[in-house]
Amino acid sequence: MRRFVTLAVLAGGLLATFAVVQQTKPGWWERLWYPLRYEQIVRGHARNYNLDPALLAAVIYQESKFKADARSASGAIGLMQLLPDTAKGIALHTGGTAFRVDDLYNPEINVRYGAWYLRHLLDKYGDERTALAAYNAGQDNVDRWRRAGRGIVFPETRAYVERVEELKKIYRDAYGADLGA
Repeated sequence: MRRFVTLAVLAGGLLATFAVVQQTKPGWWERLWYPLRYEQIVRGHARNYNLDPALLAAVIYQESKFKADARSASGAIGLMQLLPDTAKGIALHTGGTAFRVDDLYNPEINVRYGAWYLRHLLDKYGDERTALAAYNAGQDNVDRWRRAGRGIVFPETRAYVERVEELKKIYRDAYGADLGA
């Protein structure tokens, strides 16, 4: 019986500690749950395309959890989950002459293309939330919603935008110095 009471007290203490850490979310806790990989690539392309590095990291985390070999059911590839046709267009816009789908598994190329695309969307729409909606749902959908005077129509896209905004804050708080944010 004493062992049971001791175990119960220890378990209660651990749960209480976990609850406090989960509630206060110290930097080490956020870094544990939200890793940052490819820091130099993220920083460099954020600087090159005048993006908030925490935003770029947030999009990468939401899209692929920083897994360079990620591939979606829709065929999106790599860290920033770019569709090959979109990436081919980006390659042409940025002076590329030879595009290979396998290049999208290269973190440097994928983040460069994704950062360019995110900057393009920010410039086109003029605000972050709309740009993120277009990143997720496509420009055609967002343009149609805007012409109809509507906000984000797809519930999953609204959730995506909210999550990326939340992740941006987490990455800024947890990695501000590492990202130069």
